[in-house]
Amino acid sequence: MPKDYVIGVDFGTDSVRSILVDTLDGEVLKSAVYWYPRWSKKFYCDADSHQFRQDPLDHLEGLEYTVSKIIQDAGIDTRRVKGIGIDTTGSSPIPVDENGDALSMSSKFSNNPNAMVVLWKDHTAVAEAEEITKAAKDGGIDYTAFSGGNYSSEWFWAKVLSVYKKDSTIAGDIYTWMEHCDFIVGQLTGERPLSLKRSRTAAGHKAMWNKRWSGLPPASFWYGIRPELGDLREKLYEETYHASEKAGTLCLKWADKLGLSVDTAVAVGTLDAHAGAVGAGISPNTLVKVIGTSTCDILVGSPTNSEIDPIEGICGQVEGAVLPGTIGFEAGQAGFGDVLAWFAGVILEPSKQIIQRSTQLDAMIKQKLIEELEDSILDELSREALDLEPILNDASALDWINGRRSPFAKETLKGAFLNLHIGTKTSHMFRAMVEALCFGSKKIIDHIEGKGLSVEEIIAIGGVANKSPLVMQTMADIIGKPIKISASKEAPALGSAIHAAVASNVYSSMDQAVAKMVPSFQNVYSPNLRNQEVYIEKYKMYEKEGSIIENLKLNT
Repeated sequence: MPKDYVIGVDFGTDSVRSILVDTLDGEVLKSAVYWYPRWSKKFYCDADSHQFRQDPLDHLEGLEYTVSKIIQDAGIDTRRVKGIGIDTTGSSPIPVDENGDALSMSSKFSNNPNAMVVLWKDHTAVAEAEEITKAAKDGGIDYTAFSGGNYSSEWFWAKVLSVYKKDSTIAGDIYTWMEHCDFIVGQLTGERPLSLKRSRTAAGHKAMWNKRWSGLPPASFWYGIRPELGDLREKLYEETYHASEKAGTLCLKWADKLGLSVDTAVAVGTLDAHAGAVGAGISPNTLVKVIGTSTCDILVGSPTNSEIDPIEGICGQVEGAVLPGTIGFEAGQAGFGDVLAWFAGVILEPSKQIIQRSTQLDAMIKQKLIEELEDSILDELSREALDLEPILNDASALDWINGRRSPFAKETLKGAFLNLHIGTKTSHMFRAMVEALCFGSKKIIDHIEGKGLSVEEIIAIGGVANKSPLVMQTMADIIGKPIKISASKEAPALGSAIHAAVASNVYSSMDQAVAKMVPSFQNVYSPNLRNQEVYIEKYKMYEKEGSIIENLKLNT
């Protein structure tokens, strides 16, 4: 009997990965990665103003390269590729024309950052998020109720409003806006924005879509904030769809680009963390921690949670966001791997400058030496930190380097190091930041459990989960629960492949597809009871120090 295959495509912050998967057992047969060339040079970005934009050409070129490569390398009958699923970062909206093409792809706006993808970690819309939150709590329906009670600068409407307020040159040319995951699906299928099936996950968690008020907040609400938002509301969508539903089939243009059939099903798009939760095998009362540049904590409630009241302080609760028929709850930290990379960069910068100015080394040696330092610094810091025992009155830190996402979003918060002394070394500071990040993870779990949800199992995926025993053991010690590491190194892409398997009718349900295609676990980190006793007290210090720092005038 001939085999059937599906493709999962995962658009991350720095790269896009595509995998070819056997639908029989979920085996990843081929994988390809494309690092975004323009993003790597930080085009259209300004870290000082928290502006992070991406050129959609990076994404479209990467999509074509990775999918074409896995198909060519596999040498299979492409008629057996039944479907393709897409996940992306989010909220990462992009302004488009009537055909769904990015404005930045026209010569008029090819170098305008506001015509690019406004990346998830772009924090230029803090004031706009506050404006939306205030309007939502102005006596009528609180449209932020199922988004944690506070709208974030990382989300759809705040970013859109910020562009309209700051760039009048582009506003008149925007037909509508699309989440990145919807944009890619629109490109693949050729569907125009108004007819495209939009992502339930992105709409519910990032754009305040909810069945309680029959979809998105109405145009009248948005007209009260800014006319362009009211006009935009009329060019968006009413219905949303789970990622296992079929959005269409490959259009001729993209079928030719990828070397696939026009009969290949394209699943509705979704967000990377939620796809990763599926690829990790999420089930009711299981928390999947996606630990990468930031974290997303995804929990699927039991059926009894279907009518649960809105939970303040998280990133949203959306029916069908992860698994059909269940409520998906999302929380997370605004920085994790990014924070550790920031610390490593701070440590390295003087050494890099000294090497660059050295008269004893030629240019090639300088470059190789700097690259070696950059490649090894995190491993070296981790090795040194692993040798340290947790001590109650040692260096401590607050992990809000990129603000706080959960619980209770506050992007203006800043991080801190405390309890430093003359004997403090970089390894102590690095371990303190690792502990702070893990305390932040515990804070989220304590918050959601305090609201009546149950966390019976924790599964971790992502680059940090796979690469850092220091972080994962510290996290298990601090949370006080075993943490299972998924055997899938490509869980988001696998989750998207699972969606494709259902969308193309290889499987009739998500339950069937997950049971067949999700692998087991590669490792389990169990709490060290001796360390746990120390961390119980250090966690109390973390909470106390956090309260003090948050209430300083410096952090308003």
